[in-house]
Amino acid sequence: MEVALSGGTGFVGRAMATELAAHGHQARLLVRDGRPLPHALSSLSPAPVLHEVDWDRTESLAEALTGAEAVIHLVGIIAECGRQTFERIHTELTGRLLEAALAAKVPRLIHMSALGTRPGAPARYHQTKWAAEQRVRDNPLPWTIFRPSLIYGPGDAVTRLFAKLSRWSPCLPVMGPGTAMLQPIRVENVARAFVRSLSTPESEGRTYELCGHDRLDFKAFLRAILEACGRRRLLLPIPLPIARLQAALFERVFPAVLHQPPPLSRDQLLMLQEDNVGDPAPADRTFQLVHLPFREDLRTYLRPAP
Repeated sequence: MEVALSGGTGFVGRAMATELAAHGHQARLLVRDGRPLPHALSSLSPAPVLHEVDWDRTESLAEALTGAEAVIHLVGIIAECGRQTFERIHTELTGRLLEAALAAKVPRLIHMSALGTRPGAPARYHQTKWAAEQRVRDNPLPWTIFRPSLIYGPGDAVTRLFAKLSRWSPCLPVMGPGTAMLQPIRVENVARAFVRSLSTPESEGRTYELCGHDRLDFKAFLRAILEACGRRRLLLPIPLPIARLQAALFERVFPAVLHQPPPLSRDQLLMLQEDNVGDPAPADRTFQLVHLPFREDLRTYLRPAP
């Protein structure tokens, strides 16, 4: 099967392309510029192919999707920067991709959403993810929606950030009380669910939560990272009013001066105060997912300090 993949060069996308190849599928990676194939994907068989697209033009997307037997849509952002807004990337781009898929007569769509997405969510991230879900549900293509919790694994941004920070800092920051619950899931299990859904007719028209079996609050999450790295560090609570001021400053400085998304935003602070947990049973049962305990799994790629 030839599968078009948006966001295929990112952290989750690389795992998705690897899983597609393992099932004998040809991955067609949709990219916005002439970037080379990531080295980690060059040895896959069948090797993914790159297809440059103009994300602002439905015609360009339709051309890129022509001949594909399915499209997996992963593109998303966690913080806004310049023209890269939640509305533009999550909602408008999803609508444009749906139009292109219909024009190209692609018979199947698998869509990446996020756990916590719902009507009336406080964070703009979740609001625009919900609007994108609604566009998917309202279109005539057979679809499946996945809502993952925090995704971890080799090369992820979050566990790697705190592991690196713990090398030199005597403490790790905790924004607010740190009592919101997480249910992290390994990136390979996310990829397995997506790819196996392609050959699972019962998954059509369904929305699945993707999460591991371990629920832990943010403080316990940080302690698990420290334990995997073999380090002891203080957890430093940052009162929310101070964290909001810091985030507001980052939102101004990073896009304007560094042309990068802020490392912390006020929208992210809203999400950090909510539980991000779900029911893994339906996805586990349908796609035969097996989870390692989170703390044990971290030790497979976060090594203790020498």
